Amino acid sequence: MGYTINGSEVEVDDEGFLLEADFSREAAEAIAAAEGVVLTDDHWLVIEYMREKFREDGHTPNFRNMVKDFDAEHPGHDWKKYLYDLFPQQPARQAVRIAGLTKPFGKGGY
Repeated sequence: MGYTINGSEVEVDDEGFLLEADFSREAAEAIAAAEGVVLTDDHWLVIEYMREKFREDGHTPNFRNMVKDFDAEHPGHDWKKYLYDLFPQQPARQAVRIAGLTKPFGKGGY
């Protein structure tokens, strides 16, 4: 299964992650639609965070570090719960997929 982004079919791995990162708005919208996620401003906040971390570090953070960063940078939510509300299929993975990034690899190859 691939995604059609701007009229072109893009390659994905067996879990639906892009093989090459695509930072376009259209990529996120196409992948979110395929996953049944309607993007809100808070989704975009998380998507931009993931893309920034990917650019800076070459990879995305694990869930624990996501929660820590959002608690510090955007107080007022129970981010541990809220991230699951936004991305119910494991936020540290689904947010990466919707952000148009490549498969995350952390401890244990998650």
